[in-house]
Amino acid sequence: MPPTMTTGFESDELPGTAVDAAVIGGGAAGLNGALMLVRSRRSVVVIDSGAPRNAPAEGVHGLLGAEGIPPAELLRTGREEVRSYGGRIVAGEVTSAAPATPSPEGDPRFTVTLADGSTLQARRLLVATGLRDQLPDVPGLARHWGHGVVHCPYCHGWEVRDEPIGVLAVGPASVHHALLFRQLTVDLVYFTRGTDLDDDTRARFAARGIRVVDTPVVEIESTEDAVTGVRLSDGQIVPRRVIAVATTMLARTDGLAALGLPLEDLPHGMGRRFVTGPAGTTSVPGVWVAGNATDLTAQVGAAAAAGALAGAHINADLAIADTDAALVASPRGDTAA
Repeated sequence: MPPTMTTGFESDELPGTAVDAAVIGGGAAGLNGALMLVRSRRSVVVIDSGAPRNAPAEGVHGLLGAEGIPPAELLRTGREEVRSYGGRIVAGEVTSAAPATPSPEGDPRFTVTLADGSTLQARRLLVATGLRDQLPDVPGLARHWGHGVVHCPYCHGWEVRDEPIGVLAVGPASVHHALLFRQLTVDLVYFTRGTDLDDDTRARFAARGIRVVDTPVVEIESTEDAVTGVRLSDGQIVPRRVIAVATTMLARTDGLAALGLPLEDLPHGMGRRFVTGPAGTTSVPGVWVAGNATDLTAQVGAAAAAGALAGAHINADLAIADTDAALVASPRGDTAA
C-alpha cells in the first residue's frame, strides 16, 4: 500500500553549487548515511518526500537506546543531527536521478531533478528510498494497516501479545510467519486462503495449538478503530483482534530508472529489491543503496546501520577521487610541505 504522507517539516534550500553527495530518502538509512558524511566534512543534501513506511506505527521497536520512540520523533531528531553538522534536508520528490558528464578525471557526476523542476548536482548518490508494502486484496484489511493489521513480529509482536491473532496466508513464507506469532499468543488461527498446506505442516501446527481454517476469507470485520474478526465464505465470522499478514515488499524506484540500477525479484512473491554488494555498492559507479530498498526485511536499526556503512564507504570513495584529482593538478614531483 502507498506510504502515509506525514506532516510537513522545515525544508532547507537547495545549494547553488554541486555537493559531494545527494541522499534520496530521509528515513533511518538515508539520515544515518548523511550523518556519517557530514561528520567527514562532506557537503550533503537529503531529499525527503515525507512518506516513511512506518508512519502508521505508534513506536519504533528493537532500537537500542530509543525503544518505543514515535517514528516522527526519531526522524525529527535525525534531521536536527544532520543539520547540526551542516547537512541540508530538502522536502521534495525526486522525479529523475541521472548520470551527468563526469569530471575531466572521470569522476562520476549526477543530476537530481525534483517535482518542482529544481535540480541538484552531486558527485555521489545514496539511494535510501525504502519500500512499499502491497497487501492482499482482502476487503477491510488496508484500513487497519499498522494497528490491527501487522506484518512483523519483531516490530509489533509485544504490542499484540496474548491477543486472538489471525494469520492470513499468502504463500509458503506464511508458515514460518505463523510460528513466530505463535510465540506471542496461544490463540492463533491460520487462514490458508487457497495456499497449499501439507500434512506435515498441519501436524506441526496442531502440535502448537494453531487452528487451521481452509474456508475462503471474504473480508475483515471491524469497528471504526479496531479489527473484530474474519468473515468466511460460508458466513461464519472467526473473532480476531489482530491480523498478521506478510506483505509483498517492493523497493521504491520512482524517478530512478535513468540510473540503470539492477533489480531482482525474490522467491515466493516476497518482493523486489535493488541488487547491491558489500556496504550497499551497486554496479553503477558512484551510486550506493541502503536500507529497505535493498534489504526488504531490515528493521529501523539495521537500516540505519546500513546507511552508516554506505556513508562511510562513499566518503572513502570521495577521498580517493579527491586525491586523484589533486595529483593531476599538481606538477609532477611536487610534494606537500
